[in-house]
Amino acid sequence: MEPRNKNFQETLRRLGADIQEKLRIQFSTDMRVQKMFEILLDENSEKEKRERAANNLIVLGREEAGAERIFQNNGVSLLLQLIETKNAELVLAAVRTLSGMCTGHKARATAILHYLGIDNICSWMSVDNEEISLAVCNLLQTITDCLLGQGKEEHHGKEEALVLDTKKDLKMITMRLLDMLVSKNVSGQGRDRALNLLNKNIPRKDPKDHDNSRTTFVIDNGLKKILKVVGQIPEMPGCLPLTENTQLTASILLNKLYDDLRCDPERDNYRVICEEYIKSKIDPQNMDKTLHAIQMVSGVLQGPFDLGNKLLGMKGVMEMMVALCGSEREIDQLVAVEALIHASTKLSRATFIISNGITLLKEIYKKTKNEKIKIRALVGLCKLGSAGGTDYGLRQFAEGSTEKLARQCRKWLCNTSIDARTRKWAVEGLAYLTLDADVKDDFVEDEQALQAMFELAKTSDKTILYSVASALVNCTNSYDTKELVPELVQLAKFSKQHVPEEHPKDKKDFVVKRVKRLLKAGVVSALACMVKADSAILTDQSKELIARVFLALCDDPKDRGTIVAQGGGKALIPLAVEGTDVGKIKASHALAKIAAISNPDIAFPGERVYEVVRPLVSLLNTERDGLQNYEALLGLTNFSGRSDKLRMKIVKERALPDIENYMFENHDQLRQAATECMCNLVVSKEVQERFVADGNDRLKLVVLLCGEDDEKVQKAAAGALAMLTAAQKKLCSKMTEVTTQWLEILQRLCLHDNMEVQHRGLVIAFNLISASKELAKKLVESELLEILTFVGKQEDDPKKQHVINAARDCLTKCMDYGLIKPLSRA
Repeated sequence: MEPRNKNFQETLRRLGADIQEKLRIQFSTDMRVQKMFEILLDENSEKEKRERAANNLIVLGREEAGAERIFQNNGVSLLLQLIETKNAELVLAAVRTLSGMCTGHKARATAILHYLGIDNICSWMSVDNEEISLAVCNLLQTITDCLLGQGKEEHHGKEEALVLDTKKDLKMITMRLLDMLVSKNVSGQGRDRALNLLNKNIPRKDPKDHDNSRTTFVIDNGLKKILKVVGQIPEMPGCLPLTENTQLTASILLNKLYDDLRCDPERDNYRVICEEYIKSKIDPQNMDKTLHAIQMVSGVLQGPFDLGNKLLGMKGVMEMMVALCGSEREIDQLVAVEALIHASTKLSRATFIISNGITLLKEIYKKTKNEKIKIRALVGLCKLGSAGGTDYGLRQFAEGSTEKLARQCRKWLCNTSIDARTRKWAVEGLAYLTLDADVKDDFVEDEQALQAMFELAKTSDKTILYSVASALVNCTNSYDTKELVPELVQLAKFSKQHVPEEHPKDKKDFVVKRVKRLLKAGVVSALACMVKADSAILTDQSKELIARVFLALCDDPKDRGTIVAQGGGKALIPLAVEGTDVGKIKASHALAKIAAISNPDIAFPGERVYEVVRPLVSLLNTERDGLQNYEALLGLTNFSGRSDKLRMKIVKERALPDIENYMFENHDQLRQAATECMCNLVVSKEVQERFVADGNDRLKLVVLLCGEDDEKVQKAAAGALAMLTAAQKKLCSKMTEVTTQWLEILQRLCLHDNMEVQHRGLVIAFNLISASKELAKKLVESELLEILTFVGKQEDDPKKQHVINAARDCLTKCMDYGLIKPLSRA
């Protein structure tokens, strides 16, 4: 209406500026934080709005700018209010936001620790809610990482100067975690979290670090508390709240602490504390206290075994175990039998038990009606039966019928009404019983038992993983066996010595059937799940057993696709990198079998394929057997044909010298595989430069291999030479200097009966002619001109047109040089 009204225009400008300022404030980080807290703390807010606000707060806490804004605007106090509401969703949101705020910021993490208080944090972790307990555990781990100077540490200028020495805070956290172990107010979940935090943060990460003060501090101030957890008996009144994994996790902590000690005086101190604890518990007048001592020894035997073995040597300990087996109380029998099982691992102890306790175990098995005790007694007898090669426990007790005992174990295993801990003992029993060929054959036919075992394997229990892996090794016959020398067998028979004979069901046909049955039952998925277990649970021995099973499963090329589809390729990579030397070799060999025939993009998608190269290269070591060398070369050949990046990775892993070494090998298949691998690798410029370099016989080797009688070796070598001479002109002249036989070999290639070899020979000839007129003149003056003319004059034929065209290209190039003239027609 009044476009020229200056007063109105001025008012409009002011309004615009005010609106922009209000929008800036409304959408600023501070305002967003304030609104989120208002929504979260308002009990009348809609559920959907609260959930959205909680998620937004978590995201904001993970960003540096957002975390700082929350911290500066009284956010920690407001987050504490959310936790005090005891609403599970709000508590989770608040704890996860605090974790984000602490990540990589020592000053802020320290301030949050002091504001919240370690007692409060530990009390939240103690609740019987797995999600909340785990979230608080992650918060405490993040704070600990910051205090230890680990994690994504960033530089925050002067702010870092505000942080005092963190040792006091770390000791405070450690002491509170140790107190949690023996508190009845802490849930089983909370106790597990405390043990996990101690397991992760107390022992040294690097053995080269000489400072093990955190370990010695825990031993001096908390070893007895850990021993108390290990000595708990769930079936007895007054037991601390536990989960199925609590005592095993405590045993692992005992083992890690013992391994982290640096000298004998430190180990002696550890042993003395344990011995004093046992002496304080053993009381002939109070069997309950004595039981706790025996249970504690049993727990130590599952951790630092050498120490446990020393504790068994204490006066009266072994005798008390045997005596408790004869007790009328079932709980006494249960604890004693379990302890005897762990003690009998050592042959010297097993001998004592055989002579003193085997009769009691047999009586317990036959007379007790308690399934928990019965199964433990059976496992004890099975274990003693295999200890030191004696057959007393197993064969004498079984009276020739191990199948009957195995059926009973399978029955327990499949009975879901029995507690998981007892069913795990059934698997351990089967791990021993499947040494019998008849038992393993029946076991793999029982799909219900297999599925029950696979399900138990997913519970991430150290003992169950080892037992499942042992049973599968027995079923697949993937253990090491010594080959019997026929002459020595005859000599033994002549001297009337016992010669062990192979059971009919241990022959290859039966083993193959068992492997197929296991694959059909889903064994690969179960193994892949086992590999994902925490490193504290999955021991190097278990990894080796799993690697053996995988290798047996990969034996038939037809099954390798199934193994890849069910996650076998991914699961094998960590097994090939970490574990025992034998385990790493077995896993690498299984990877080589898969890599040899599979499409790498499918078998090892993404960046994973580069992780497989090193295990394959490790198999090229001359100490490995011929089959491992051969299949590793096949796998590397497959990889080197995929991309230049993979070829570079193979070169960086220093595989070239080993591959060249096998090109000299007398074994035809090894020489062929190595030459084929080199044929793919010469596409790489870096490999080509190594052939161009002076002072090596690489090119000479390839030229001579072109003259071999083995057609496959000729084909691969000629292919490599064709690519080298096409890519590097220097190699064309060098080829004529490395050996006097070069021309004869080239002529043989150009006349070869195999068209593929012939075509490669003609391409080499074309490369030499194209390189220089002088080289072309050399070839024209030889018999090669007649060969080229003979091949080039042939009538067009679709089947060998590529060969004819190659010869004609050579002749055309010679004509271009003026070395020959076209045939004139009359």
